[in-house]
Amino acid sequence: MIAKTLQTKIGEAMKAHDETRTSTLRLLLSAFNYEQINKQHDLTEEEELAVIRREAKKRKEAVEMYKGAGADDRATKEEAELAILQEYLPPEMGEEELAKIIDEAFTQIKPAGLSDMGKVVGFVKGKAPNADGGKIAEIVKGKLS
Repeated sequence: MIAKTLQTKIGEAMKAHDETRTSTLRLLLSAFNYEQINKQHDLTEEEELAVIRREAKKRKEAVEMYKGAGADDRATKEEAELAILQEYLPPEMGEEELAKIIDEAFTQIKPAGLSDMGKVVGFVKGKAPNADGGKIAEIVKGKLS
């Protein structure tokens, strides 16, 4: 379980005087605690990964927003936090593997148009939970258009 090792990792980051790592891991531990309170049970590893993905997505969106606003220093900080969070995520699926799963989804579901996009994306997410949802949607939308 990731949450159990976070306290140790926070201590190591504090000893190394790595403020970014310390604050990021503390925020992640806090997010785990909020999720545990919401779910009313100890989190499974899959639920912990979902929390990390959600936090990583927030950082990606913040980076885009700050870069668009010209706040490059803040965007750099968010990118550093994102890199730390990604250390705890399994590697994302490669393009070729993802394309094969999407082709399989098209073969099984036989989508008629963009109205069936949700079914295809859901199928792919079920087969490839580590894949980026945005990337899946982009590829599927391109094939349906």
